[in-house]
Amino acid sequence: MKVHRMLGCALAMSAVSPHIVRAQGSYLFVWAGGKTGNEIMATIDAAPASSTYGRVLATASTGQVGFPHHTEPELGVNGHLLANDFGAGKTWLFDLHEPLHPRVLTSFGDVAGFSHPHTFIRLPNGRVLSTFQYRADTTAGPDTASMSDGMSMGGHHTTGGLVEMDESGHSYLSGAATDTTIRDRRLYPYSVLPIPSMDRAVSTTTDMDEADSAATSQWVQIWRLSDLTLLRTIALPPGPRGNENRYTGESRVLADGRSVYIHTFNCGLYLLRDIGSEHPRATFVKGFEGTNCGVPILTGHYWLQTVPDAHALVALDISDAEHPREVSRVTLPSDEAPHWIAIDAAGQRVVLNSGGRGSRLFIIDFDRASGRLALDEKFRDRGAATAGISLSGANWAGFTGTVIPHGAVFSR
Repeated sequence: MKVHRMLGCALAMSAVSPHIVRAQGSYLFVWAGGKTGNEIMATIDAAPASSTYGRVLATASTGQVGFPHHTEPELGVNGHLLANDFGAGKTWLFDLHEPLHPRVLTSFGDVAGFSHPHTFIRLPNGRVLSTFQYRADTTAGPDTASMSDGMSMGGHHTTGGLVEMDESGHSYLSGAATDTTIRDRRLYPYSVLPIPSMDRAVSTTTDMDEADSAATSQWVQIWRLSDLTLLRTIALPPGPRGNENRYTGESRVLADGRSVYIHTFNCGLYLLRDIGSEHPRATFVKGFEGTNCGVPILTGHYWLQTVPDAHALVALDISDAEHPREVSRVTLPSDEAPHWIAIDAAGQRVVLNSGGRGSRLFIIDFDRASGRLALDEKFRDRGAATAGISLSGANWAGFTGTVIPHGAVFSR
């Protein structure tokens, strides 16, 4: 539901095609791990003309067993990528500027008195804005027995905050998410959206801990970006079903530079306006099937939304932000549950990690003019009857069982 379902994985190692001229987005970087092997960053061939299209070309190991979670939504301009093992509260910094030679640069844990970071967003000043779910004195640890299907950490934590830091975890600014003006004390920063032109940031509040059944997380928090002062906490209103506002997730700023779309894991889509005023307004604009919607993308005037209960990726035309309309969808096999997506720099190809029993990695082509989505049929295992790269069943990079990938991004 509110916490991402992790995926199984198996891909074959292969040498890179030497004759292919490599362009933007010709590699995928996939953050993966599991109980039977060390966490790794894998480089996958994403050049359609390559004879090794869809194959693993190289890996970098952290040397630790763990459960990879979010990475940054895109590769840094310096070729670096932050990737976290949320359950361990540990973050790794990878150097991926040479895709065939990925390497670990450093790692860090608690920062500025906060623990368990989730989202990393690079700022114009070269620093990173990050959400940390809990205060560092939180004592509950991960229940590793249950983490193959989710994440359970004990259910009780102390509210965390936001941190502005460098990519190695050195803190410059921080602010606590605690808000005594509302009764709810279960506010755990999940994602954050900086809006430098307004000196504002917007964060959401879903607890990653599946054992926390008390937090309904309908809250959105608005901050002053320049000093990370919390300004106000507002609740999203219920939608027609009554609970679409629960488990606030990802937020994206719209073309006007002032309005924000916010998705919820209960499959609601909300429009937040008047962020710089004393009375911000949140309006329900769209609902999707089910109560387990995953990572979205905003690209141009289109919103791409993973809808696991429909086994689909949906494209909305949001030219009229108050009345988004569906223009396309790709429906995957019924054993797939789309969750993580990322788009290439050209805005034309989407990588999609799918959970469920199928556990495949897909590439979906996106038409920027029409919003049409189409499954890349060439991105498949050799000899397979269906599209997608299998992520379960075989050995991969020294693993003897299931590999669990999560974050995936294209090269620049």
